[in-house]
Amino acid sequence: MMLQLRDADAGLAEALADRIRREWEKSGSASADFLLGRAEKAMEAGEYIQAIDHLTALTDHAPDFAAGWALRARAFFEIDSYGRAIGDLEHVLALNPQHFDALMGLALMLDEMDRPDDAYEAYIQVKAIHPHQAGLTEALERLEKLVLGRET
Repeated sequence: MMLQLRDADAGLAEALADRIRREWEKSGSASADFLLGRAEKAMEAGEYIQAIDHLTALTDHAPDFAAGWALRARAFFEIDSYGRAIGDLEHVLALNPQHFDALMGLALMLDEMDRPDDAYEAYIQVKAIHPHQAGLTEALERLEKLVLGRET
């Protein structure tokens, strides 16, 4: 499905990306699903610390379930704990190097941290997997002038 995503036109790409995300959220464990659901509800309510608690229990219970790490990274991002968020995203990418949402999250954080070279590289990695990811083209165009402009 990843090759289909890479080669899809913009109209089909988001539907494929959503199918992939649904696959990523399948844990195969009722307790993992329960913890993920509790964390998602906490996130929706803006209760990020509570979400982190649920997701920490989830990552302890199911350390190979990338969705738990990915959502905890988002929760850490929401409370401006970028170091911990990046650590969790690195864990997601170790489990699933094709996780375009984790790569995009990493790129966005690196961008916010004023690390344009690293952000650009992460955005390029996203483009190789999901070239129609929302916000990607704009970010690449903006950083390209800065990053590649210095090399000439």
